[in-house]
Amino acid sequence: MASFSKFGNDLYTGERSIDFVGRRKLWYGIAAVMILLSIALPIARGGFVFGIEFRGGSEFQVAGVADLDLEGPRAKAQDLAASTVEAIDPQASPRVSIVGTDSVRVQTEQLLPEQSTQARDALATAFGVDITSVTASFIGPSWGADITGSALRALIVFIVLAAILMALYFRTWKMSVAAIASLLHDIIITAGVYGALGFEITPSAVIGFLTILGFSLYDTVVVFDKIRENTTEDANSSPRTFAGSVNLAVNQTLVRSINTGVVAALPVGAILFIGAYVLGAGTLRDIALALFIGIIVGTYSTIFIAAPIYSQLREQEPDILAHSTKLEAARSALGGR
Repeated sequence: MASFSKFGNDLYTGERSIDFVGRRKLWYGIAAVMILLSIALPIARGGFVFGIEFRGGSEFQVAGVADLDLEGPRAKAQDLAASTVEAIDPQASPRVSIVGTDSVRVQTEQLLPEQSTQARDALATAFGVDITSVTASFIGPSWGADITGSALRALIVFIVLAAILMALYFRTWKMSVAAIASLLHDIIITAGVYGALGFEITPSAVIGFLTILGFSLYDTVVVFDKIRENTTEDANSSPRTFAGSVNLAVNQTLVRSINTGVVAALPVGAILFIGAYVLGAGTLRDIALALFIGIIVGTYSTIFIAAPIYSQLREQEPDILAHSTKLEAARSALGGR
C-alpha cells in the first residue's frame, strides 16, 4: 500500500510520468478495435437479444417448483418448460430462465388467447403445481416499440444536455466534444459486450446503461477540472507544452480515477454475484451487469480517450502552437550547447 501511495505521489509531482497523450494513436487504435468488435460480434451472433418488454410476446411464470437451487434440476426444468410450450406452438421459440430458487419463467412469441390458456394448463401439469401457481401475461409489440422509443429519446436528451452543460461549465466546446466522444465509446462497448455474450437487453439493463453515463461523465469532469487548472495557472509562462500539462493532469488524477473505479465496481460486483447467482434476481443482474461493465470501460475511456482527444483538439490553436514552438526551440538550443 505504501508503494502504491508513493507511486501516486510520484505521478502527482511529475517525478514519474506515463505518456497518455503522446501515445494517443495507440489508445485510439485499441478503442477502434474494441468498437469494431462491439459492432461485429453481436452481428455475427444474429443481433442483440431484446427482452420481452421490447419485442413483445407472452410470458408464463411457474412458482413453487422444487429443487431449482441445484444445477441438474434447473436444467431439467428448463428443458421441460421449453418442450411443454413447443408442443402447443412449435413456432413459440420459448426462452426459459430460472427466477429465484423456486420459479421458472417462460417467454415466447405472442400466443393466441386459447394457446395461452393451453400453455398455462400444460405447464401446471408438467411441473405438478396448482394452476394458480402459473401466471400468464403478454406484452404487445406496440408497447415494446414505445419503450424502445422512450429509451432512445432519453439517451439522446441526456447526451445533448450533458454536452451543453459541460460546454458552459468549462467554457469551451472542445472539452464537451471530448467528453461526449468518450461517452459514446462507453455506450457502444457496453452494449457490444451485451450483444457479444448474448445477454438479454431489458429495461433494467437500459437503466444501467443510463446510470453508467453519469459515472463516466463524473470521472471525466474530475480529470478535466485538473486539466483546466494545469493549463490556465501558468498560461504562456508554463515550462510545459499544452500536451504536457494535459498529460500531467491525467497522471495526477490517475490514482484517484482507479480508486474511484475500484470502489464503485466492488459493491456492484457483489450485487451482480449475490443478486444474479445466489438469489436469481434477473432485474438485479441486468442493472448490475451494465453498471459493472460500464464502470470499467468508463474509467478506461476518461484516461485513454477523453483527455488525449481534448489535447489534440487544442494543440493547433495559434497561442498554444506558438508556445509549444517556443519551448521546443528553447530545448533544442539547450541541447545544442
